[in-house]
Amino acid sequence: MSGIFEILAAGEQTFHFRLKADDGTVVAVSPRFRDITALVAGINAVRENAATGFVVDHRSLGTQ
Repeated sequence: MSGIFEILAAGEQTFHFRLKADDGTVVAVSPRFRDITALVAGINAVRENAATGFVVDHRSLGTQ
């Protein structure tokens, strides 16, 4: 199973992407990028970091 990156226009000259799960659930939305080259670099960064990223829990202890 793999996610789907959707590239979308976000105004006249900006773009962003959404990462969707196989079931269509949106799991991430990017900030705006000024050009497609920067957007593709953002997608590649997500691909590279998601697989090796740490999970950091910032909740206070004793709360839910």
